[in-house]
Formats: sequence, C-alpha cells, structure tokens
Amino acid sequence: MDIFKLFKTREMLLLIIIVILSTIIASINPSFMTFDNLTSLLKSWTVLGIFSLGVMLVLLSGGFDVSFTAIAQVVQYVVIFYFLQLGIDNIYLAILCSLILGALMGLLNGMVIYYFKITAIIVTIATNSLFYGILYVTTHGDLIYDIPPSIQAFADIKVFPMEAANGATYGLSLVTCLWFLLALFLHFFLKHTVLGRSIFALGGNALSAERVGFNLRRTTLFIYTFVGAVSGFASIIQASIVQTVIPNSIVGSELQVIAAVVLGGASVTGGRGSVLGTLLGVLLFAILSNSLTLLKISPYYYNVFTGLVILISIILNAIQLLRQKRAQIRVVVE
Repeated sequence: MDIFKLFKTREMLLLIIIVILSTIIASINPSFMTFDNLTSLLKSWTVLGIFSLGVMLVLLSGGFDVSFTAIAQVVQYVVIFYFLQLGIDNIYLAILCSLILGALMGLLNGMVIYYFKITAIIVTIATNSLFYGILYVTTHGDLIYDIPPSIQAFADIKVFPMEAANGATYGLSLVTCLWFLLALFLHFFLKHTVLGRSIFALGGNALSAERVGFNLRRTTLFIYTFVGAVSGFASIIQASIVQTVIPNSIVGSELQVIAAVVLGGASVTGGRGSVLGTLLGVLLFAILSNSLTLLKISPYYYNVFTGLVILISIILNAIQLLRQKRAQIRVVVE
C-alpha cells in the first residue's frame, strides 16, 4: 500500500490522534500511562467495546439499531434472576443462556425489518421501548445485589497476572481479551466469508446485492441475531464488572457506542467501516473519558465531545462519499 494513502485512512488518523492525546495527558498526569491504569481503562470499556462490534455490523449493512442496550438489560436481569431462583452457579451456562436469549430477541428485530420492510431505526426504537418497558413493569425497577459467585469472579480473572509491591494483583482482564478475540473473529468473518461480504454488499446497494445472488433474507436475519447475541454476552460481562444488576445501568449508552463506531469510519449509509477503526474509535473515547477523571475536568464536557464527534464524523463521511462520486464521474467522462 502507498504510504501516503495509508496516512489518509481513518484508522491511521485515529491512531495518530490517540498517540498525541495520550502523550499530552501523560505529560500532565504520569499515572495515565501506568500499566494498572491502562488495563483498568480497557476493562471498564469492554462492554461498550463489545456493543460497538455489533453496531458496526448493523451500520455496514445500511441499518441502524438502538435496541441493543435494551436487549442486554433484559437478558442480564432474566438470566441472573432465574439462576438465583434455581440455585445455578455456572458462568459458562450463563453465557450460553445469554447468547441464546439475546439472539432470539435480535432475531425478532431482523424478522420485522425484513418481512415487513420497515426502516430498521423505527423497528429498533419500538423494540427498545418494548423490551425495556416490559422489564420495568415486571421487575418494578428492583435491583439484584447478590449474583452467582462464578459471575462475580469472572471479570477478576487476569491474563498474565502480576503482583504489585503492596500485594495487589493486576494484569489484563480476561473479559478484555474476549473482546479482542471477538474483534479478530469478526475481522476474519467480514473479509473471508461469503456472508461477511454480503453484509458490505447489502449496505452498498441492496438491489445490486440481490441481483448478484446474495441472500438478503439470510444476511438481514443473521445481522440482527448476531447483534442480539453479542448484546446478551456483553450483559453478563457488565454484571460481572459492576457486581450487581441495575435495571437501568445499560440503557442510555447507545449514543456513546454509535459515536465510537461512526468515529471509527463506519458510514451511517452503509457499505463502509472496519473492525480496526471501531476498536480505535472506542479506545479514543475511553482515553478521553479517563483523562477527564485524571485531569479533574467536569464530565459534562464528555457529552459535548460525543455530540461533536458524531457530527464531525458524519460530515467527514459525507465529504469522502462526494469525492468518490466526483472521481467516478471524471472516469466516466474520460
């Protein structure tokens, strides 16, 4: 690849911004670059990072999903509530149940979107309210303070653990490694499978994709089922990190996730985006959030930045699309 073209990519731009920003923050507060702070930072953003991978898949297809947090909230409460009622304590079974329940809820989104030809954002707004509303009506907003021990301990598992001078153990969390492994799987899936390529094709031009021979029904149902399953998985990790179940602790984070994915280069019109860009977008948001705490800046500035990022990213994507169209017109004329 041409080195000049490489520096024009969204991924390289984000990497440069992250390096510069990290250097500035570290010069003001050296504790930012400590291994303990960085691993804690990644762990705290693992849930939103996993969400972002699912949202990226939806945006690639030209869709839009805002129901993933409601799915996660319902799955988390239902799985942990019934595990406590039945006396079950098995993290692997909890993850399996969360994947299945989340996938079924996501499949409902996909079926309504495909079979009734309704715009994805309308459907997911409706199911967001439906799922979350049913949860609150049935639970009355009651918190679950005691969760199964295996779920409690899951987020504390460290990969390559190290011991500090004071006896505390620190290291890269297993849940963060699972986030990165999911990202690697998704990258391979999108680049090297027919179904993965069909997602790009669907987002680029659905009619052309169908004419070429891609199965749009299978692709659409897979996308929303995958997002539901990933959301369910993330919900168990979130419960393990916060050590309790709060019925409104996940709903409301949609804007942060969507902003990170769009910042990473995913187009809201579909057909463009990457796993690496999404990871870097999440990492940039995580660094900014952490820096506000370290530098003792009001967290309200984070909301301002989130809005600006979405607006600027959409404008940059629009400019890039216009340039591509103009280049195509020049080629045709010539």
